[in-house]
Amino acid sequence: MVGSFRHSRVNRTFRKGNIVSRIKPPQTVSKETEKVLDEIESAFGTAPNLFKTYAHHPALLGANWNKVKALMMEGNLSRKVKEAIAVLVSRDNCCNYCIRAHTAALKSIGVSDEEIRNIEENIEKANFSGKEKALISFARKANVAPLKISHSDYGSLREAGPSDAEIIEALGVMELFASFNKFIDSLQIDIDF
Repeated sequence: MVGSFRHSRVNRTFRKGNIVSRIKPPQTVSKETEKVLDEIESAFGTAPNLFKTYAHHPALLGANWNKVKALMMEGNLSRKVKEAIAVLVSRDNCCNYCIRAHTAALKSIGVSDEEIRNIEENIEKANFSGKEKALISFARKANVAPLKISHSDYGSLREAGPSDAEIIEALGVMELFASFNKFIDSLQIDIDF
């Protein structure tokens, strides 16, 4: 059953200590890139190092920012559901940067420390509907073991009632953060919040 999926982080460790970013954000950027970074800063209060690093490749910066806006700021799923997917995918992928960023995002929308613990430790105890729990668990399993998603897993998800668009959105959030996790950790981007 999708809702009961649990992932073991066997032999995975989180980065600790002072990590020096392998590629620093550029010192100067084009006017177009500056506009994108200003838009990001306006949305988040700061332009995170992730996006500043993408500024070395303006087309990727723009594409990733547009994807963040489409998935995290628009759509049918609640921000809490999307931030929970971001945190859990990042935990499974051991990305401290995204864990911190999206734990902070959950707090910024009023999610308590106790509820964050429930999200991280046992999604069944978290304050989500059955449909939301099924979507979160399915996205998490898709991140960790997509080829092990059975017809039964998919059937259980469908029984919980999400629309096709909601399934695609949940998987889009998973895919966004799986790629961010790999990009951030490959370059050891400095945690800046």
